[in-house]
Amino acid sequence: MGVADSWQQEQVSLAYVAALATRGGYTLGKWEVDKDGVDLSIKRSDGLTFELQMKCTYSPKLIAQGEAYSYDLDVPTYDKLRAPTRTSVGFLGLVVVPRDLEEWMIHDEYELTLRCSGYWAKIQDAPASDNSSTKAIHLPAIQRLDLPGFEEMFSHAWQRLMFGAQAVVEA
Repeated sequence: MGVADSWQQEQVSLAYVAALATRGGYTLGKWEVDKDGVDLSIKRSDGLTFELQMKCTYSPKLIAQGEAYSYDLDVPTYDKLRAPTRTSVGFLGLVVVPRDLEEWMIHDEYELTLRCSGYWAKIQDAPASDNSSTKAIHLPAIQRLDLPGFEEMFSHAWQRLMFGAQAVVEA
């Protein structure tokens, strides 16, 4: 049994989103330096864009009787994703993988299957954290990181573009 290093977890989370973006016909932008709290930008053909900070875990914290995951995001990244001056809506994506690295995918002469699941949470325009080191982010299990989830994130981007940050926060 092999346990993954953090760089392997990062790479599988990026591959997960890249596969979805490719399937959905979206443009994927990967940032080489993660100094702004963003790993990826997803762009639709109409120009709408949202941004993701990706995380990966093999030991997710389940909350709300198993209906959500909790992830402790560092406050500096949280603050960057929630900033009202962002021009693209900021989200946290969490990919959950099996503990054993050998179980992450099936690969034979006919298929390559990733054995993981992803979830998302909107961080944009969230309130400031009461804590100085980490902020517990709740990612509902129904907010799947999949193509319908991408469309929901694009909907948030559209609402923010059309009605402004304050109207979205009040809604």
